[in-house]
Amino acid sequence: MTALAHIEACIFAALDTLKANGTLPSDIDTRNVDLEPTRDAAHGDLACNAAMVLAKAARRKPREIADALVGLIAADPMVVKAEVAGPGFINLTLAPSAWQATVGEVLGAGLGYGRADLGAGGKVNVEYVSANPTGPMHVGHCRGAVFGDALANLLAFAGHDVTREYYINDAGGQVDVLARSAFLRYREALGEAIGDIPEGLYPGDYLKPVGQALADAFGNSLLGEDEAQWLPKVRGIAIDAMMAMIRDDLAALNVRHDVFFSERALTQGAKDEVAETVGELRAKGLVFEGVLEKPKGHDADDWEEREQTLFRATAFGDDVDRALLKSDGTYTYFAADMAYHHNKLARGFRHLINVFGADHSGYIKRMQAAVAALSGGEADLDIKVCQLVRLLRAGEPVKMSKRAGTFVTLREVVDEVGRDPVRFMMLYRKNDATLDFDLAKVVEQSKDNPVFYVQYAHARVHSVMRAARDAMPHVDLSSAAIRTADVSCLTDAGELELLKRLALFPRLISGAARVHEPHRIAFYLHDLAQLFHGHWTRGNDSPHLRFIRPDEPSVTLARLAMAQSCAQVIASGLAILGVGAPEEMR
Repeated sequence: MTALAHIEACIFAALDTLKANGTLPSDIDTRNVDLEPTRDAAHGDLACNAAMVLAKAARRKPREIADALVGLIAADPMVVKAEVAGPGFINLTLAPSAWQATVGEVLGAGLGYGRADLGAGGKVNVEYVSANPTGPMHVGHCRGAVFGDALANLLAFAGHDVTREYYINDAGGQVDVLARSAFLRYREALGEAIGDIPEGLYPGDYLKPVGQALADAFGNSLLGEDEAQWLPKVRGIAIDAMMAMIRDDLAALNVRHDVFFSERALTQGAKDEVAETVGELRAKGLVFEGVLEKPKGHDADDWEEREQTLFRATAFGDDVDRALLKSDGTYTYFAADMAYHHNKLARGFRHLINVFGADHSGYIKRMQAAVAALSGGEADLDIKVCQLVRLLRAGEPVKMSKRAGTFVTLREVVDEVGRDPVRFMMLYRKNDATLDFDLAKVVEQSKDNPVFYVQYAHARVHSVMRAARDAMPHVDLSSAAIRTADVSCLTDAGELELLKRLALFPRLISGAARVHEPHRIAFYLHDLAQLFHGHWTRGNDSPHLRFIRPDEPSVTLARLAMAQSCAQVIASGLAILGVGAPEEMR
């Protein structure tokens, strides 16, 4: 049990005592009681808000509760000081041995250190990327792909049974446009001069191989067919080619999915799942015929009031009810999306996470309303929006790609700077904030480049280990010897600060998984790397702090154990982010 877990248990045991003796109501809600590291070391190691959050419900002054708690907590042998600060915060200082024990916990657990049972094996569906199969992926897709993949890794590490899913939008009008664009390239492959690509078609060169494949497969036979005949043939081949390209792009990022779900399968499978979903909602009284109000900001002259088939989305928190059928009688995109989520529910998922691009934020309320209605409130849907990525090179905007025609492709970025910088930097900012990605800065080998700085900390530990073996060839520096090192000599303030940060890792995992925020891992790793590099640098000026002390083998072993603990946690955190942990920087 980590020091934090031990102290948390101590605090809640003390709260139970106060409930039993009548100081606190027996039914008081303690879920908001929290324990956090102090921001100022002068205030101790940890701060607890128990008295502040319980005072109102207990009808007592915060200091009264705090004084009672401190009297109980101070009795724990791990606590060397417990005091009340300000209106009722409780500050705790722990014995160095509490933090020193972290080394053994980290090395003993191996790469499993920090792994949680938060999910208790429960099923979670994470849908991410889901880019339209109409061309190569761009850097905006890249951010959602990395975020979704890292979130899935994080949830799995926290004890969830995760399914990674990609929804192929292969049933809408955009894939017909793709087919017409591919058919133009087919004519080009047969020798026809096609001139400029007409407005409304996809202009990128990436469709030239599709046109050639069509020419190889059909010769010139498609030229004699009407569009109604050739379009479905071309569409199927073009979609398959685009999905192969997308899968290849994702592989370059080491992003994987367990399920690729086709929108077309909803209506062209064994049954019409969209009709089934609408029918189920109608049976619940949640579908009706009505007229929608004119949307705000819509031109009144261009608005036609007509009766439509609507879903009662407002009954589940949406702003307006939502149309399920278009004027031509076909299903709306929203109806298909409802059916798709109905399919997820039928597969047994009750925890759903969707990763959307910045242009889909307006879909959040309607999709959450849909899941609430379809599941009878038994399922939850969290939608994470990944904001735009501004692609720069040395501070200047990057021009669009000739290959894609309108944007810079994901593959071009990965090929230029490498997978690790892309993945780390896409997570080094909260998903709902715009991200500046500078192609020049992310490959700099400097402390100003976060991914290099973190990976270098891991590599530096391995460098220290190699140097220790050279400097102390007759000392047992095996993993077994390091795991059993006496760490009681780790008393320097810098060493204790490192150990405190390592002790936070399990708590960080649970917290980040609970709120679906993998960027917290990237921030933590950078802070840990900063502490490690800072402490290593102090050894240049203060030889007694150096990791390698040939004249003090036991001290060296203890410091190597601490260093290996840092490297192990960095490796674990980077693995969650999908980033490599090199043993040396090249």
